[in-house]
Amino acid sequence: MIALPLLLIFVQKSETFAFFCLILGITATGLLEFYRMALPQRKCFGFVAAFAGSLLLPALLQDLVPNLVFERLPFSLCLTLLVLFSALFSLFRIRDIKQSAGETGLILLGFLYLPLLMSYLVLLRDLDHGVKWIFLLLIIVMSGDTAAFYVGSTLGKRKLYPLVSPKKSVEGMIGGLAGSVIGTLLAGATFFPELAIAGAVATALIVGLLGQLGDLFESLLKRSFGVKDSGIIIPGHGGMLDRLDSVLFAAPPLYIYARYFF
Repeated sequence: MIALPLLLIFVQKSETFAFFCLILGITATGLLEFYRMALPQRKCFGFVAAFAGSLLLPALLQDLVPNLVFERLPFSLCLTLLVLFSALFSLFRIRDIKQSAGETGLILLGFLYLPLLMSYLVLLRDLDHGVKWIFLLLIIVMSGDTAAFYVGSTLGKRKLYPLVSPKKSVEGMIGGLAGSVIGTLLAGATFFPELAIAGAVATALIVGLLGQLGDLFESLLKRSFGVKDSGIIIPGHGGMLDRLDSVLFAAPPLYIYARYFF
């Protein structure tokens, strides 16, 4: 609970590059958790892949981050190198040849799932009203998650997607969307008066829905990998990826709205 106010203060006070460094660290941590779930037999591989995959983030955001160590590499080249890395690792570090194709796909999925989607947080932060957009993103996701939990636990009867997440209900999903809308309207009435009511409602519904789908997608991954939580970095709340699942899917549509329609 203490970490959230500190995070909000950091987002408000930090410059874009400092915020980028925070996102880079979070991305690397999430990648490490992903590879520990996806490839548990490759214990040492996770650290190397997490570091390598994180290099996609500065390549995606090269116009926003300074050239500190080496000449900037385009995203296409970094992605090409990571594809070759994945293929060559699978080729020369065969553990079970029948699983090699699947392992290669999981390596590439991690490279895109975290760095690509996390980059939209930095892009949001760099826009006009960037701090407000980040706060709005957190409000949409957190108010939706909270409302979905309480409405689902008290009124939930119809299963939403039991194959992926047995506890989630249709009522909880609707309650979550309502929570996202209420949170967005409150944001517009307090710190973000530039938001029009119609745009705020539409944005909350779209971003809130995709946030819930992001939660479901991570549940799909965890059930496929046979784990309950992505990690233990946050006591009582699982891993970093468990906290990011909704944000990963919610950030791109909010950026598209803020950048092209706001």
